[in-house]
Amino acid sequence: MTPTYDELLNHKWGLVSIGLGACALVVTMVVMFGGPFGPQDSVGTSIGKIIGEISVSAFNTVRGNELPPPEAAAWDLDRILLVTGPILAILAIVTAIVSAFCRDPWRLPTYGAVLGIGAIAIQVIWWIVLIIAGALILVSIIENGPSFLE
Repeated sequence: MTPTYDELLNHKWGLVSIGLGACALVVTMVVMFGGPFGPQDSVGTSIGKIIGEISVSAFNTVRGNELPPPEAAAWDLDRILLVTGPILAILAIVTAIVSAFCRDPWRLPTYGAVLGIGAIAIQVIWWIVLIIAGALILVSIIENGPSFLE
């Protein structure tokens, strides 16, 4: 028998877990497909900066000069959204566990947990793909970098 609307309202933890899981999935998709939201340099400018920083760092290391201290990245909208997705997903999983302990109908915590795990899995797979692509680009830059300096 399908629970009625009034019966579902008694299972708040399960509904909250589904809502949090859905929000986590939406935020993750917005980060992947909607961003970046802040101003970004062009790809050529970014690659040029990478080559310049690698060259300066290599020359300073060979000469024995001290390297400048690393600078902390500022919190912008892209970074905030990037962190918000997994936080919502973890909250969805936690509230799904609470919902299961409260003896809610099994579908509610299951759906919430699956949405949260799915949001985390999508983001992890996305980052693995980006890391592989970035490594390939860096290898090609390092192989071709010295020819730009001559």
